[in-house]
Amino acid sequence: MPLSKIVIVYGGELAEDVAKQIETKRPRSSSIDVSLRCASERPKTLLTSYGPETLVCFVMQTIENGGPTEEGGSCLRFFQRKTHPSNLLQSDECFGSYAVLGLGDSNLLLDRQTTTAKDCNQVAEKLDSRLEALGGTRQLELGMADERTGLGEVEPWIEGFWLSVLSD
Repeated sequence: MPLSKIVIVYGGELAEDVAKQIETKRPRSSSIDVSLRCASERPKTLLTSYGPETLVCFVMQTIENGGPTEEGGSCLRFFQRKTHPSNLLQSDECFGSYAVLGLGDSNLLLDRQTTTAKDCNQVAEKLDSRLEALGGTRQLELGMADERTGLGEVEPWIEGFWLSVLSD
């Protein structure tokens, strides 16, 4: 089924800025409806409000001690519930596919000299693997960016995101 809607869910202030950037980078030729929503806005509605023609893009920020922001925490906890069936995201009433972009800051880690974006994006890694375990269809590989290095990984991920969306 072709995509008709993209919902960008952000968890954190920096994540909101990047979510807006993803929205503004939408190619003019695309007729796909794009909307933004905070990760704390009743995460359960992500399952019941959108159908298989919807792609949900999560932009999740990791803060100190590998934890989520306040907004992102409720969304992460919702999807991590052990009571969810393993085929939760395969329902016809659920969003069709997902993508996850993680934003972290390796300045918050003790060993800054040998750290990379992978070391400071635990929230995005947890969410991405959990969505896959719940039967979700990954639209694009997990993206991870590090604020210490200027978030240089964000632009290429956004370009890849839109290329993958338009190629479907």
